[in-house]
Amino acid sequence: MGDTPCVQAQPDQDGTRIIVCSGEFDIHSQGALDQALRNAHRDGATRTVLDMEHVSFADSSVINTLLVAHRRQHLVLAGPLSPQIARLFEMTGIDTVLNITADLTTASTR
Repeated sequence: MGDTPCVQAQPDQDGTRIIVCSGEFDIHSQGALDQALRNAHRDGATRTVLDMEHVSFADSSVINTLLVAHRRQHLVLAGPLSPQIARLFEMTGIDTVLNITADLTTASTR
């Protein structure tokens, strides 16, 4: 793997938690993402926005994490998505299940 994954939760605003992610996520590194999503739910955030603009790689373990979070909480993914992420989401059909927006600004209205 190249880019070290980074997950940073921003302070809630009007019940929305924004989690900014960057780097490459796989089965060995997706734990921080999972924990941030769980924390948002536990803390009572009414909406969780996952900023994925700077995520360069993800594998099926990330898809599982996103699907579990989607069933548990109001989850919005904000792009623009990298070509690899967009292709992964399209090939797996997750793009028809999750609420994916073009950018962070659009995500705040969903």
